[in-house]
Amino acid sequence: MSLDDRKLEVLRAIVEDYVETQEPVGSKSLVERHQLGVSPATVRNDMAVLEEEGYIRQPHTSAGRVPTDAGYRLFVDRLSKVKPLTPAERRAIERFLIGAVDLDDVVHRTVRLLAQLTRQVAVVQYPSLARSSVRHLELVPISTTRLMLVMIADTGRVEQRLVELPEPVPADDVTDLRRRVNEKLAGQRLSDTPPLVQGLVDDCAPGSRATMACLASVLLETLVERSEERLALAGTANLTRGGVLDFQGTLRPVLEALEEEVILLKLIGDLEPSKTRVRIGDENQIDNLRSASVVSTGYGPGATIVGGLGVLGPTRMDYPGTIATVRAVARYVGDLLAQN
Repeated sequence: MSLDDRKLEVLRAIVEDYVETQEPVGSKSLVERHQLGVSPATVRNDMAVLEEEGYIRQPHTSAGRVPTDAGYRLFVDRLSKVKPLTPAERRAIERFLIGAVDLDDVVHRTVRLLAQLTRQVAVVQYPSLARSSVRHLELVPISTTRLMLVMIADTGRVEQRLVELPEPVPADDVTDLRRRVNEKLAGQRLSDTPPLVQGLVDDCAPGSRATMACLASVLLETLVERSEERLALAGTANLTRGGVLDFQGTLRPVLEALEEEVILLKLIGDLEPSKTRVRIGDENQIDNLRSASVVSTGYGPGATIVGGLGVLGPTRMDYPGTIATVRAVARYVGDLLAQN
């Protein structure tokens, strides 16, 4: 059965009132608070249909109803217009992020900002090396037989490795090595570098091949072997605000899930550009998070996605406001990375 516009309007009003008051919603208060243009009896009939269809339920014997996961899903898909951020909110986001001094600072400012603005738990994935390109490779002599390799990605991520050389290498030769690796690798996607690194060894003069082979093995380790994906988390205290999440009276399952980085990556990873994903209650594949909702999106410079970010909170969240905030913060972080 498809719901007509009036019943959808009643559902919207129930969701909005329940999110605001945290109390089951009755037909009388709906008529008083919203311009529905119909009698309380009609609203009661509409509520009966919504309950029969599984969009609202009666938590106990009071007259009030609360939305179900299916009701929230319909609200998100059909009813919610994304709340535009106010100019003041936009300026606050911009000012807060623009002061960041490096990538770590960008990520930590972003996760704190998301938690503050949405009053939920915020998760931000560091730009993934697997999706990055090489901006520059630096070779810093530590001694005649030891170099520090510094890889700077286009996302601002920096990786450092020590290179033990098989024989002493003069400073002029280090300069030549630096030039050759940058000519070959700068601007390349990290995932495309293995054959190029091998080419550096193949094209090398026999006398310096052992040195280049040592450098190549460390380059491959730096560029290809995926380091642990890193995440930042903030706002776990928001779970306890006003009894926010009702997890059979305990927050332990949620807190345990939030400690697992693999779980968090599943929640916010693998998103297409400009897509926002909303998972509500039982739509979460992780058992411990079936009483929660997750709003997430990808971020990156331009149309390139280099990481994910999002928030986790109760199914009874302000979806229009949360979606708008998550999108806006992702856009600002992407713009910031594009400028670097």
